[in-house]
Amino acid sequence: MKHLKTLMILSLSLMMAFGAIACAAPQEEVVQAEEQPAEQPAKEPAGETEFIVFAAASMTETLTEIAELYKTVAPGVTLVFNFDSSGTLKTQIQEGAECDVFISAGQKQMNQLDITADPAVNTEGLDMVLDGTRINLLENRVTLCVPEGNPRGIEDFNGLAAALKDEDILFAMGNSDVPVGQYTQKILAYYDLSEEELASAGKITYGTNVKEVTTQIAEAAVDCGVVYCTDAFSANLTVMDYATAEMCGQVIYPAAVMKASARAEEAQAFLDYLLTDEAMGVFEAVGFAPAA
Repeated sequence: MKHLKTLMILSLSLMMAFGAIACAAPQEEVVQAEEQPAEQPAKEPAGETEFIVFAAASMTETLTEIAELYKTVAPGVTLVFNFDSSGTLKTQIQEGAECDVFISAGQKQMNQLDITADPAVNTEGLDMVLDGTRINLLENRVTLCVPEGNPRGIEDFNGLAAALKDEDILFAMGNSDVPVGQYTQKILAYYDLSEEELASAGKITYGTNVKEVTTQIAEAAVDCGVVYCTDAFSANLTVMDYATAEMCGQVIYPAAVMKASARAEEAQAFLDYLLTDEAMGVFEAVGFAPAA
C-alpha cells in the first residue's frame, strides 16, 4: 500500500511536469517569432536624384547633348526635360506642374512668374521663382530663313516687308504666346505692317512653337519664316538675314530654380554647370552666345 501511494505521487508529478512543458512551448515560439526582424523595403541607391527641367523648344538639341556631358559631372543625377514654347511651359508651371528649373526663351514668361518683376508684366502677383537663382543665361538671334533654293527670292527683312505688302506669299511665324512670335511681331511693327491684315489676307501661317515654324520652312510649306539662328542651324536651313536689336530687341534666355522645387540644391548645381566653359561650348556651337 505504501509502495502504491508512492507510485501515484510520482505519476502525478510527471503529469504536471509534462503539462507545464506543453503549455510553455507555444509561448516560446511566439517569443521567437516576435524577435525576428520585419522585412525592410528596398532603398534607392544613395545619391540618386531626378529633377525636371522645363526649357524652350529652341534648346532641345543643345540641352540633350549637355545632359550626356552632365552625367560625368553628376553621375547620380537624372535630368528629365520638358521642351515646348515658353508660354506653354509658363502656363504648366502656374497650373502646378512639377518643375525644378525653368529656362525661357524670353524675359516675359519668366517675369510672369517672378514676384520681383514689374507688376505690369506679373499681373497675377505670382511668386514662383526661388530668390537669388535667376540668371540671364544665353542670347540668341532672330533670323529670316527660306526653303532650299529660295524659290521666291526673298533676300532680307527689307525684301520680306516689300513682299508682304505687294506679293502673294506665305510667311511662317510663331503665335503670340511664343517668344519667337513676339519678336516677329516687333519686326512687323518696325516695318509698319499689320499682322491682323496680313493674317486675314492669308499671308501668315502660325506655329505653336519655334520647331513648328522651322518644320514649315524646311518642308517648303511656306515661302519664308522667322526662327532663331540656333533652330536654323539644327535644321540646316538657309539663313538670309539677322534681325537687329532695333527691330526686335535682344533675345535673352533667363533661367531660374522654381520655388516649389524639392531639389533646389541639385537644380542650382545644374544651373551653375550651364555657365561653365564646357556647357557654353555646346551652346555656342549652334549660334547661342553667353548673355551679356
